[in-house]
Amino acid sequence: MKSAAELAAEQAAYWKGRGGEGWLASYERIARTVGSFGKAALEAAAPAPGEQVLDIGCGTGGTTAELARAVGPTGHVLGVDISDVLVEAARAERVDNATFVVGDAATHPFKPAGYDLVFSRFGVMFFAEPDMAFRNFQRALKPDGRLVFVCWRTPQENPWGMVPVRAAAAHLPPMPRPGPEDPGQFAFGDRARVERILAAAGFGTPSFAPLDQPIWMGGNVAEVLDNAGRFGPLARAFADATPAQIEKAKEAIAEALKPHESADGVVLPGACWLVRAAAR
Repeated sequence: MKSAAELAAEQAAYWKGRGGEGWLASYERIARTVGSFGKAALEAAAPAPGEQVLDIGCGTGGTTAELARAVGPTGHVLGVDISDVLVEAARAERVDNATFVVGDAATHPFKPAGYDLVFSRFGVMFFAEPDMAFRNFQRALKPDGRLVFVCWRTPQENPWGMVPVRAAAAHLPPMPRPGPEDPGQFAFGDRARVERILAAAGFGTPSFAPLDQPIWMGGNVAEVLDNAGRFGPLARAFADATPAQIEKAKEAIAEALKPHESADGVVLPGACWLVRAAAR
């Protein structure tokens, strides 16, 4: 079993390198995939004029810009991400009332009791020590502040992510299976675990709203196969596979996705939690 320090180092190395680069290269597709979930989270967060906001795992700054527009010139948003590549892209957008910082949000020295809202769109599932991270967020919030984030539910509830992986698995080198509490895309799928983390960090009783929406994966199967090698779990597996293995895996993925292809593209179900909690 890997230590928390080893897991944190792996996440940092991935997002500062291949992960950040892959996200940026696939940004338009990813934005379409997660945009509706982010919109629901922003509506639930209800950022108000003049508020001070933290955007955790801000990536290229899309949600940061939305938050900045909502809080207006008298408010401010601090976007934090561990990926230099993504933060550089965010800074290039030049949002007047937003600042971007490269750093680990779990340990970053945020201003104590300085923020009205801590927000995240799919940015909280990758901490090696989530208890420590959420304690850091709780300290950063004002006594009447709030936490709002959206995260994926379990792999079984997200066929868009699992159908390609399961189809390809027989043809690729063994993919490491994360432990139930290791950082990763579906690490917050277990509601009881998230409740435990938030309670340990000192937040009030959280609310969980299921968000179930179709996930657009690409215009057709060929486009999905092309993107599979750029970002996500299959990109990692392809990096260790031979060309023959990759070809066999893509054939299997194509067969698995054909029933989900239509004039609207390749669409499979997706399932998330929208989580809200008061600072105290």
